[in-house]
Amino acid sequence: MTILVFGKTGQVATELQRLHAERAMVFLGRDQADLASPETCATAIDSLRPSAVINAAAYTAVDRAEDEEPLATTVNGAAPGAMARACADLGIPLVHVSTDYVFDGSGTQPWTETDQTHPINAYGRSKLAGEEAVRAAGASHVILRTSWVFSPHGSNFVKTMLRLARDHDRLSVVDDQVGGPTPASAIAEALLTLTDALRDGAPGGTVHFSGQPYVSWAGFARAIFATYGARTDVLPVGSDAYPTRAARPRNSRLRFSKAAGLGDTAPSWQEELGFTIA
Repeated sequence: MTILVFGKTGQVATELQRLHAERAMVFLGRDQADLASPETCATAIDSLRPSAVINAAAYTAVDRAEDEEPLATTVNGAAPGAMARACADLGIPLVHVSTDYVFDGSGTQPWTETDQTHPINAYGRSKLAGEEAVRAAGASHVILRTSWVFSPHGSNFVKTMLRLARDHDRLSVVDDQVGGPTPASAIAEALLTLTDALRDGAPGGTVHFSGQPYVSWAGFARAIFATYGARTDVLPVGSDAYPTRAARPRNSRLRFSKAAGLGDTAPSWQEELGFTIA
């Protein structure tokens, strides 16, 4: 009953490896299955014949994707589609990680699974292409959308803020983008829970899984500094004061899905924040 995981070094994949002692899992990095060559993903699935597949790998360079949209779309769109078709052929489930960036960020209400998607940047378009390819393949699947992922691993907002705080008494941080910071550890556990549910015959579909309470980047920065005792003031600014190559959604709130086994309460980023930096 081996679970094949695409991804090895990302935040979520690293947390899944932490749970490896409790599960039979095989992890494939880029050297073994390069998502830029989608056929290698299908070949790996056909060769290993796992009981389920989790795709925790992705092209995540949001700004660079504006100049590399074909590559981003291959990695985030065509590769998950190839995985899903291989899973359909073998009759095994696929759990695929997606993002709040498939929405345009309008309004202030949390996005639901049935809301109309409308990405405003290349990264979001590439992730939406992946969702559509997975659904079209006909495999038993769950698409888990999440947002603002943080962990002790890799690059993320928490680690960036703490690094900058070492050299700055004040930082300007965007205050008009609001979302739900989500611990990678909670995502990893949710992926395994959903995988088990699919293997037990539960219906699939699209699931929203992000942390609460909702907060702006500036509010999140204040919480980070308070948690770690950093004496750095936060100056809230608008998105126009911090222009980026790719447009960012202003509203990244995702309404938490009460899916099979995930419970009734969204993960609390406040409870997990203190464990981010060892």
